[in-house]
Amino acid sequence: MAFVFAFFIGTAVGSFVNVVADRLPAGQSLVRPGSHCPVCDTHLRAFDLVPVLSYVWLRARCRYCGAAIPRRLPLVEAGTGLLFALALASFGLSAAFAAAAVVLGLLVAITIIDLEHGLILDKVVLPASVAALLMAPLWPLVGVEREFFWWSGPLASFASSLAGGVAGFVFFLAIVFLRPGGMGGGDVKLGGLLGLLLGLAGVVIAVWVAVVAGGVVAAALLVLGKRGRKSEMPFGPFLAGGAAVALLAGSQVQSWYLGA
Repeated sequence: MAFVFAFFIGTAVGSFVNVVADRLPAGQSLVRPGSHCPVCDTHLRAFDLVPVLSYVWLRARCRYCGAAIPRRLPLVEAGTGLLFALALASFGLSAAFAAAAVVLGLLVAITIIDLEHGLILDKVVLPASVAALLMAPLWPLVGVEREFFWWSGPLASFASSLAGGVAGFVFFLAIVFLRPGGMGGGDVKLGGLLGLLLGLAGVVIAVWVAVVAGGVVAAALLVLGKRGRKSEMPFGPFLAGGAAVALLAGSQVQSWYLGA
């Protein structure tokens, strides 16, 4: 029952993520106007906004004008719900789960905005980086140990986050200089944010997963003729996906890799 509850909380967060992904790139307020149909501009009522279910009930059409509802909306809602259920499986019903849920919601928002607009927004990454650094000493206090070499505890967690932030930022900055056009400035700042969120070991896992996944997807698209060798592909979603893996299963990935 707890997993069902976590899933539905996640779908509600996913609904808000959809609002963020639609409005932030356009410079619009997240609060006003309220939810409305982008075609007929009709104000949507609560029963029009039930995550996932309203899409099914309304048969993917606006109740008022019949315009198609983008498939992205229920997919993001359901995907975020699944991530929340996985977070509950990883952390149990705890403060760590709540913190992980916030991070996952952030990662989903970054992914959707980068996929649809090719942007990693400073107005998302920079405040999140400050919050991640302030939150860093608190991870051990909510049951998430983050060691830094032989240290443990709040100061070690802070040091790990700081080192991870520097490592993530410098790594992608080096790619920008060594291979112009290979990465954007947003990827550099996102690398720094993920290091602050995950710590030094976590950002290494996130980048490794992102590089492997990105390489596999790029190769598959090349074989299928969906992209050329020099076609650009947003890397932010792969970094966000790698970060989710590191957050939810970082210790398992590390144990598997070292034991391989």
